[in-house]
Amino acid sequence: MRIGEVAEAVGTTSRTIRYYEEIGLLGSAAGRASGKHRTYTEADVERLRDALRLKDLLGVSLDELRELLEAQDARAALRDEWRHSDPSPARRDAILRESVRHLDRQLELVGRRRAEIQELETELRARRARVEELLHEGATR
Repeated sequence: MRIGEVAEAVGTTSRTIRYYEEIGLLGSAAGRASGKHRTYTEADVERLRDALRLKDLLGVSLDELRELLEAQDARAALRDEWRHSDPSPARRDAILRESVRHLDRQLELVGRRRAEIQELETELRARRARVEELLHEGATR
C-alpha cells in the first residue's frame, strides 16, 4: 500500500506516518530508493493501527508509546521463537519469564495512566459536589 492509502485506512495523515517513521515508532521506509514512493505491508498497517490506538486510548507520550511498542515487538519475537524453533524446556522457561517482564512493563504504564485518570475523576467529583453544595446554599437563601 502507498502512504496515502495507509493514512486513509487507519484514519491519520501521511505527515503523521512520516513522523512516526522519523522517530522510530514505525518501520522506516529508509530502504526505498531515493525518489521512490513509500510502500507498506499489512504488518506495517497493523503496527500503525496499534500505535494510534495506544496513543489515543492511553494518552501516552511518544516515549511511552515507544516503550509499549518495543515490549509488544519483543513479545512477538518471543512468540515467534516459541512457535517456530522448538526451544528446549530451559529456553521455553526463559521465553515465558521474559514475556512476563515485557507484560509487566506494559501493565505498569497502563496502571500509571489509570491512577492519573482516577485522580482526575476524584477531583472532578469533588468540584461537582462543591458546586452542588453552592447551588443548594443559593436555593435556601
